[in-house]
Amino acid sequence: LADTVPDAPVAVLSGPTFAREVALGLPTAVTLACADPDLADVLARALGQPMFRPYLSDDLAGAQVGGAVKNVLAIACGIIEGRELGENARAALTTRGLAEITRLGVRRGARAETFMGLAGIGDLILTCSSLQSRNMSLGAALGRGEALSDILSARKSVAEGVFTAGAVVEHARQLEIEMPICEAVEGILNQGLSIDDAMGSLLSRAFKIEV
Repeated sequence: LADTVPDAPVAVLSGPTFAREVALGLPTAVTLACADPDLADVLARALGQPMFRPYLSDDLAGAQVGGAVKNVLAIACGIIEGRELGENARAALTTRGLAEITRLGVRRGARAETFMGLAGIGDLILTCSSLQSRNMSLGAALGRGEALSDILSARKSVAEGVFTAGAVVEHARQLEIEMPICEAVEGILNQGLSIDDAMGSLLSRAFKIEV
């Protein structure tokens, strides 16, 4: 954001939020990232409510990377749902996906601990575990064998991960960062890669140290 509007004060809200639940006044917590502590305090007091709790951070890069990449990973988790591959697979993918977010974020100047909070694992858990998520539901439709063009034409809402995947993968390659799950999703969405081939590629990778 700062690159786009360099002279404007920037703040980012990110975290596990379904808009419908926020609108209904259900309990919600988010990360409010802002480099200016005075502005952050003003925004927190303006936005904060008993049922909408902003937690302050100065890690703008972390909040933005977490919010963007989690949508790509949610598509992958949706594919697991659509293919009925089980909860073990979804938990594994979510965890390894968090590692991908962290690798990219740290290279972009974020702090690793940001991804242990609401803008990281919090947002990821919500988006990758509920079909209320537009990205996860799109992935589930792909997993059931529906064509991407048909899914998109039948929707009025936007699944951001469809458009984010290419940019994430291109950026990761420029930085020489391994993001195999995101690469698999991008291949399925944009390169004609079959889900079976994407799964085979991921599951045949060499065994390695976890982190």
